[in-house]
Amino acid sequence: MIVDYLKGFNWQVLVVGAVRVVVILLLAWLISALLKKLIEKFRDRLLAASISAGEPSSESSKRIETITRLVREAVFISVWVIVALVLLKEFGIEIAPILAGAGVLGLAVGFGAQNLVRDIISGFFFILENQVRVGDVAVVNGTGGLVEEMNFRTIVLRDLAGVVHVFPNGTVSTLSNMTKDWSAYVFDIGVAYKEDTDTVVKLIAEVGREMKNDDRFGPLMIEVPEIFGVDKFDDSAVVIKGRIKTRPIQQWAVGREFLRRIKYAFDANDIEIPFPHRTVYFGEISKPFELKMIEAAQNSGQPVKK
Repeated sequence: MIVDYLKGFNWQVLVVGAVRVVVILLLAWLISALLKKLIEKFRDRLLAASISAGEPSSESSKRIETITRLVREAVFISVWVIVALVLLKEFGIEIAPILAGAGVLGLAVGFGAQNLVRDIISGFFFILENQVRVGDVAVVNGTGGLVEEMNFRTIVLRDLAGVVHVFPNGTVSTLSNMTKDWSAYVFDIGVAYKEDTDTVVKLIAEVGREMKNDDRFGPLMIEVPEIFGVDKFDDSAVVIKGRIKTRPIQQWAVGREFLRRIKYAFDANDIEIPFPHRTVYFGEISKPFELKMIEAAQNSGQPVKK
């Protein structure tokens, strides 16, 4: 029975159909490889144009890598969806009802997936407007971390503790990019009230100039520190505020080294970094202990020792 079935089978049609399927898959592979090359050339041209426009290479590479990755994913998905439809046609399956059903289903899903559509549209504008990119340090809805992934639907952050936070793009209400173009370390340095603030400011500026001329930390700094001056009178200190502009994501490394050098400079020049002081006063009802001892000695007729 099986032999009769095989004898009646049209092997020529099978062989031709198999060859056509192989040719379609081969063409799809060639088209994918060609598109990959074109996207890479497009990325290189964008990178060259951004560098010639004066944008830092680190910043432009992050933005362009994000854009090209998303374009590559969208193009490859489109190509292979078309290939799948063509293969179905080759197997004798009518794709017109499938397309019509997909249109109706897409309309129904569109109403039910409004949040998904909102996420995708928001993600598109995030990329288009260059608001945040892979490799940036950002604060999203109050949560800060390194941007590890930037997709059409989500932003993925990893915080300092290693926790991964995933935010749908449509739910992002506040977004603060801490490393766009340049970063800054803002410092508040407190000194004792007895210190000469002008001398302290000169010493801080000197430490900043030394760092700018340093072979290791100088290239990380855009300019010497800006010292704004005396910012406020705190409980036990006079606070001097300033800012150091740095390359993106380098503000913490520069800031830690700056504070380390400030501590050594203050110690070498006998400048006091104060700690909080408290004086507790209970009024006349509760007199200081020393005064109580003096009064007790006077009442007993004993001589008072000073």
